[in-house]
Amino acid sequence: MEIPEILKKRVDELEKYYRIHCQALAPLAAQCFLNTMETTVRRLADGTYFVITGDIPAMWLRDSAAQVRPYVKYAKEDDRLQEILESIIAKQADFVCIDPYANAFNECANGMGHKDDTVLNDHVWERKYEVDSLCAPLYLGYLYWKTTGIDRIFTKRYCEMIRVILHLFTTEQDHGKSSYFFQRDNCPDTDTLPNRGRGNAVRVTGMTWSGFRPSDDRCDYGYLIPSNMMAAKAMCFAAEIAREYYKSKELAAKCEALAKEIQEGIREYGITEHPEFGRIYAYETDGFGNYNLMDDANSPSLLSMPYLGYCGREDPIYRNTRRFVLSDANPFYFKGNKAQGMGSPHTPEGYVWHIGIIMQALTSGSRQEILECLYMLAGTHAGTNYMHESFDPSAPEKYSRPWFAWANSLFAELLDKLMDENFWEG
Repeated sequence: MEIPEILKKRVDELEKYYRIHCQALAPLAAQCFLNTMETTVRRLADGTYFVITGDIPAMWLRDSAAQVRPYVKYAKEDDRLQEILESIIAKQADFVCIDPYANAFNECANGMGHKDDTVLNDHVWERKYEVDSLCAPLYLGYLYWKTTGIDRIFTKRYCEMIRVILHLFTTEQDHGKSSYFFQRDNCPDTDTLPNRGRGNAVRVTGMTWSGFRPSDDRCDYGYLIPSNMMAAKAMCFAAEIAREYYKSKELAAKCEALAKEIQEGIREYGITEHPEFGRIYAYETDGFGNYNLMDDANSPSLLSMPYLGYCGREDPIYRNTRRFVLSDANPFYFKGNKAQGMGSPHTPEGYVWHIGIIMQALTSGSRQEILECLYMLAGTHAGTNYMHESFDPSAPEKYSRPWFAWANSLFAELLDKLMDENFWEG
């Protein structure tokens, strides 16, 4: 893959900057910043671009948006980068319109991927329905528009995508009326939905139902709060696009109404009183008074909400929730001799995720906390100069997924942000 000139220039600046200010991070800067573009972005025979996750040859809607997000800020100055990013945005719109319940897609209708008990499509690698998968293309398109001022991405197909997402989110506000089902044989319980593929029962709350988490593990309770937070924000983005570009007051009003209903559902059903931390956001709920109190390193997470624009980091309920998720009270917060941070039920017990540590730094207002996160990241890449999915916090040489581009991109975004903010001169 030929690297756009603007990214070559920026990576040289990053490397030089960190050689001066933090030698331990300098070798990671170039490798992680360019990893997505060098190894996962592919130009297909028809001239379009496709983004694999790394060690899996499929394009996840969520991952692909996150992988290219750090490059958006440089697109205005580089026609080549514009071509790549605009093609990826268009590809995401096509995929959503092909099957909005799918989370990962093939580069063509080749029939590769999982053969589950669901509605199959040759374009689809996996059909685990995840709310955040539909939010990701809206986040990426909106960010590209606001950063570059370029609106040619808003095609007829993109508008169709907005309508498809609006319809699906609205349908899944009452999952009992949905046609979606998903079952997988000979797998861990977390890879399939109970109740004949319908998931556990939920009450109508105004929120929108999700079958699976960003980890691709199934939800215990169908209202995944971080994903609903992201959905409320994504619908606000969609409303602005509909009003400002497509000049559709009707579509904008519907998106805004849905965002309001989801937001009201979060406030009424997604907050609970914790005996130690006070009012906090639950990770999941069913609307019947049952809560799953935890957080998962995958984004969207409760920890990531300021990063995703849902609230400020000084929001009182977010602050309480943050203290909870970064404590032993969170069943997926793990500690070792070399690192501590959030893990996931998706990976081995006790393993910490680099994405979790990076997100902790990205959402922190404490210089000391950010430094602690950076030193953990610099000391746990096992000599590879890349981030990994998860690792043993006492023995970082034990890790999962040596090629996980999302983690590399998020880490590069952190380094880039800190350089722009003159963090090391502070």
